[in-house]
Amino acid sequence: MDMKDTLRHFIAEKTFSNPQSILNETALFEEGIFDSMGLLSLINFIESEYQVVTSDVELIDDNFRSIDTIADFIQRKQTVMA
Repeated sequence: MDMKDTLRHFIAEKTFSNPQSILNETALFEEGIFDSMGLLSLINFIESEYQVVTSDVELIDDNFRSIDTIADFIQRKQTVMA
């Protein structure tokens, strides 16, 4: 399973959503799929699954708007750490 599918399944599991209903570009917060508590569980998942650390200043909409932006954020973090 690729990163975007892994993220999609995690989000679907936490929100009791159908994974197929969450597209890569779906606005997770605007659509009401995720809230602040969901974001905290997502951060914990990302840190454990992808070994990246998220700072408070990185908790912005540009990094967590959709599966696409989350995957881009993780890839940028992994590149910096490499």
